[in-house]
Amino acid sequence: MSTAKKNYTRVTTHSLSEMKRNGEKISMLTAYDYTLAKIIDKGGIDVILVGDSASNVMAGHETTLPITLEQMIYHASSVVRAVERALVVVDMPFGSYQGNSKKALSSAIQIMKESGGHSIKLEGGEEIIESIKRILTAGIPVMGHLGLTPQSIYKFGTYTVRAKQEEEAQKLLTDAKLLEEAGCFALVLEKVPAKLAQKVAESINIPVIGIGAGNGVDGQVLVLHDMLGMTHEFNPRFLRRYLNLYDEISGAVRNYVADVKSIDFPNNNEQY
Repeated sequence: MSTAKKNYTRVTTHSLSEMKRNGEKISMLTAYDYTLAKIIDKGGIDVILVGDSASNVMAGHETTLPITLEQMIYHASSVVRAVERALVVVDMPFGSYQGNSKKALSSAIQIMKESGGHSIKLEGGEEIIESIKRILTAGIPVMGHLGLTPQSIYKFGTYTVRAKQEEEAQKLLTDAKLLEEAGCFALVLEKVPAKLAQKVAESINIPVIGIGAGNGVDGQVLVLHDMLGMTHEFNPRFLRRYLNLYDEISGAVRNYVADVKSIDFPNNNEQY
């Protein structure tokens, strides 16, 4: 049973643990720039993820793989300057931590020093556990990410739901427990069956935040541009669009073009 909602003036990793214990769901959205980060922070979001999905929605790449460490730091520092309440989590990009725990630590330190972010997120389980442990020794909070891990898209070959088979489901549960034991403060589960996600959330003490993982977890995350309807080709089952900004913005642009062409803008009240 959930208790009365606590008013957090500043969300920390400790706050998220407290939310899980109290049965309060955690809200999380992505952001990549100052303006939108400021809006969603004021809107009361608990966690802002500076996702490597910036590679897709900001730069137009097909996958998350091309984005660099320096580009992630740029986006993260823009977000941090806007935020007063939310916990800011920064994705470590592909190639900055896999297979080399010393490089992982160096990359994480660079993100924290140059962006001002509050924590970092890595994709993977047992295969990256040494990198996670090394980063944690520097006092850097780490969020894990299991299920569909977009940085491994060429390994999977598809963006379909993960862990539907028993063997992969068991590995995911084992990896979740490993991440908790290593010291991660939270875990994202992406595109896994709802019953499995709930089982994971009930099996570990750290918060589990889902995207396409049902409502039995401790919180939810969506890509901001998808949730606001700024993108329109991407239509997975788990996505709820709260606005249709694609049409709204397109219409506003058409109106502006028409007003300029007809010399309606600027009018007498809009000039000096």
